[in-house]
Amino acid sequence: MEQLIALVERGKPFFDAVARNRYLKAIRDGFISVMPIIIFSSLFLLVADIPILWGYEWPQDVGTFLMRPYNYSMGVVGLLVAATTAKHFTDALNRDMPKTNQINAVSTMLAAVVGFIILASGDVVSQLADGTSLTGLDTSYLGSKGLLTAFLTAFAVGGIYKFLIAHNVTLKMPEQVPPNISQTFKDIIPFAATTIVFWLFDHFFRLAFGFCFAEGVIRVFQPLFSAADTYPGLALVYGAIGLFWFVGVHGPSIVEPAIGAIAFYNVANNLTLVQAGEHAASVITPGTQYFVVTMGGTGATLVITLMIAFLSKSKQMKAIGRASMVPVLFGVNEPILFGAPFVLNPVFFIPFVLTPILNVWVFKLFVDVLGMNSFTYVLPWVTPAPLGIILGCGAQVLAVLYVVAALGIDFLVYYPFFRVYDRQLCEQEAGEGAQTDETLEEAVPQAVPTRSEAAATTKPEEQAAPDTRQPDTSFAALDGKRVLVLCAGGGTSGLLATALDKAAQDHGVALEAAAGAYGAHLDIMGDFDLVILAPQVASYLPDLQKDADRMGVATAACAGKEYIDLTRDGEKSLRFVAESIGRGE
Repeated sequence: MEQLIALVERGKPFFDAVARNRYLKAIRDGFISVMPIIIFSSLFLLVADIPILWGYEWPQDVGTFLMRPYNYSMGVVGLLVAATTAKHFTDALNRDMPKTNQINAVSTMLAAVVGFIILASGDVVSQLADGTSLTGLDTSYLGSKGLLTAFLTAFAVGGIYKFLIAHNVTLKMPEQVPPNISQTFKDIIPFAATTIVFWLFDHFFRLAFGFCFAEGVIRVFQPLFSAADTYPGLALVYGAIGLFWFVGVHGPSIVEPAIGAIAFYNVANNLTLVQAGEHAASVITPGTQYFVVTMGGTGATLVITLMIAFLSKSKQMKAIGRASMVPVLFGVNEPILFGAPFVLNPVFFIPFVLTPILNVWVFKLFVDVLGMNSFTYVLPWVTPAPLGIILGCGAQVLAVLYVVAALGIDFLVYYPFFRVYDRQLCEQEAGEGAQTDETLEEAVPQAVPTRSEAAATTKPEEQAAPDTRQPDTSFAALDGKRVLVLCAGGGTSGLLATALDKAAQDHGVALEAAAGAYGAHLDIMGDFDLVILAPQVASYLPDLQKDADRMGVATAACAGKEYIDLTRDGEKSLRFVAESIGRGE
């Protein structure tokens, strides 16, 4: 076991490099940017569809009214992702561009929108009764079906812009022209070039194949979609997340970009099937990852955290479990990952990787054999997993039964390993206690004076001396400072931000701390004095430093155990901030 873990750990630098890949990061950050839209639109789906389960169906005009927000948000999510991915890809490219010759992210977003519409839509002509015709756009691939095309469009736009701007193939204006006007003319040639490239490519592609490029992409990748939804495919995809996290690499940063398009395509297709009265059988969806595979966080740690909290004999484990169970319930499991720990702990290697695989296999069994519909709705990832499964699958009775089965499976898999580790810690604690007792016996006992005896031996002038202690000024240098803590999704970062706010208040320091998600930080990080990376995104520090150097912002990254310690020790967290800002200055 130790050799296997050592082998996997030796690959950590490679996995970190993959996680930092600018293409994967742009896809991931592009998805994060549109998640509020996706979740918002899905709430309208729940309102529109859930009443049907109890035999009530909205009148047609009411149903149409409720679906309008969904159709004009999720229905064009491919278009939105093309823009957000282009923006984040541009940010990545600009790190390697001279500070005086940067790519305009707004221009690349607009170019990606235009290019995506060209590649993903087609003309539709409808003959009207009076003989006139109405021409419009086919929007079939502007939603989740067009996500792969959206990524390709964003990357093509970024590549063309970078080549032309790096080689100064732009319109140059005299120095007297205001910068905003000069930027407008600078963007004309790159924008025109990308649009013309997409226009000509689309024209010849349709002539050759008879359908749009977005449809062609789906046809090419459809076999991969089907292969990923098999039992071996599910084990490979979701087992990798646990394997990466076990060695300290944020697994979702590697896996999510690879399956994001499949997942959102599947959930939209599942919804269409259910609304048509058919069976929704696609398993790889956002809900599967949020609630089935990562029930309580990566490694499916909800059940094991509750076991640690209430069944441990080890005082250390019990304290960690009870402190971690509320965050874990909402999918934030870093406190238990690094507190127990699970990361690089040989005892938990097998259940940490195996449990998510078993969860998704049993879920597929419920879908394929028992006829349960898979996920048709996208809910916030912080929704407690059992509730997320039930609502995401349309509140079916089978979904409730699956939750019970999954909780039971997780208990059975984790229990023997939990017992082994709990016994190890108990023996360790017993040894430490015995050593402490021996030390105390060897010490010379000293009589402790009573309160009255102590008072009797105190001089009158000492009793009457006023309290001359000065206010705590050790952190005065932090007054007015602002700290931004970043993690993958904004959940883990909130733990340290909250701890900093409380510690600042306790020590009378005017320090402000905020939490955010890495990838959505560039537009706001210039307003902060220090940016701290949580363990799950610590490998992004080199990229963050490039951005921070341009803005004059200090940076820091935390290892797993260190981060948890900072969230629990207010004074230590303030000292960490002071030292990090000091290094930056």
